[in-house]
Amino acid sequence: MIRARAAVSCGPYIRVPLFASVANLWDLVDAHEAWRRRDAINLQPSENVMSDQARSLLASDFANRYTLPGFTSPWGDVGNAYRGTRYMDDVEALADGLARELFGAAHATHKPLSGHLAGFLLLHASCRRGDRVLIVAPTHGGYEGYTRGYLPEYLGLDVGYLPFDETSWNLDVKAASDLILEAKPRLVLVGASHILFPYDLRALRTACDAVGALLGYDASHVLGLVAGGVFQRSMLQEVDVMSSSTHKSFPGPQGGLFLANRSDAFRRALERVTWHIEDNAHWHRIAATAQVHMEMRAFGAAYARQVVANAQALARHLGGMGFPVKFGSMGYTESHQVLYDPRAMKDRWDLTPHAFADRLERNNLIVDAVGRLGTAEATRMGAREAEMQRLADLLVRAAQGEDVRREVAEIRSGLRLSFVFDGPGSPKDDQAGRRIDSEEA
Repeated sequence: MIRARAAVSCGPYIRVPLFASVANLWDLVDAHEAWRRRDAINLQPSENVMSDQARSLLASDFANRYTLPGFTSPWGDVGNAYRGTRYMDDVEALADGLARELFGAAHATHKPLSGHLAGFLLLHASCRRGDRVLIVAPTHGGYEGYTRGYLPEYLGLDVGYLPFDETSWNLDVKAASDLILEAKPRLVLVGASHILFPYDLRALRTACDAVGALLGYDASHVLGLVAGGVFQRSMLQEVDVMSSSTHKSFPGPQGGLFLANRSDAFRRALERVTWHIEDNAHWHRIAATAQVHMEMRAFGAAYARQVVANAQALARHLGGMGFPVKFGSMGYTESHQVLYDPRAMKDRWDLTPHAFADRLERNNLIVDAVGRLGTAEATRMGAREAEMQRLADLLVRAAQGEDVRREVAEIRSGLRLSFVFDGPGSPKDDQAGRRIDSEEA
């Protein structure tokens, strides 16, 4: 990491070298970079890694700048409140156009700073105070932020839960459709933090149309798989509005995305951004996300197929070793996630999810503590089914208390960032459009 020598002012006459006061900051960041990007293998489904090109854009001068087109001054002038923005507005327009193309949406905006704010925007654009919203319950993997006491509370919304079949880990479509017809909600919002299988959106669409409800989807976890065409292939043909984060199965920077097919909903969303939920949209983030859109356009199908193949392979090998993976009779998963049974893990190995995650972290295997495993980042780093088999073995051995750091390091040393351009960062710079992976590095 580049270290710039600087000084800290301590009054009008004394200047203390910066290294004397914050050298530990650089040590901490260097240690984190070495550990997470060189030594560890990440199997958390909510994280991913960006290409070098996207990281470079995230550190560009856009990080220091503002733009505010459409501003009406007290003197009646309408225009951009700032100057020096001639390229910023073009970058945002490029990013939005790439998103519309990639996801087949009529409208797109990258203004939300996070997936959470994109979800807030979705609710705000779709509903009025007092409206009813039907969502996936947290007990069935739904996002806590959409439940009572969180985002709906700020908007005065009444929240109900869609019927769910725990044996198939999916909505009970018949019961859900019946509830939509009975409750007549303003919005039906699907998508989840623990998501394995696609929803029957067509059946939900039919029920929503019958009562005039909007159908929304929070695609935060599966956005990269949607981009690759392997999950909810017809999503944007069925839903009215979609929100997402951009850093889970989609390998971009942390941020948000809002898509819509209904012009009225999109117009309401844009009206509720500036000075409502935020001001500065952080255009360095938008530039980096645009870069990842181009990567997904070029490599997204191959990437998404490999992510799902890796998740299925990891689950299959874990199940064969006695690890309590769920839904084996259904092929385990069709997403980037694998779910395991915490109660069975406690009974079998006397480990809670937290203890399991701690034990693996000591071996440089990073998992979360909520009963999930994920293959998006490992796939982005070039792992395939063979590595999944080896990782399954290491996960089980590490969970049982064995030190497997040396073998983790051996696997990690063979991985290279994949599904990226072999050039400065765009298809015109890389005519071959080839995939970089561990075999080519």
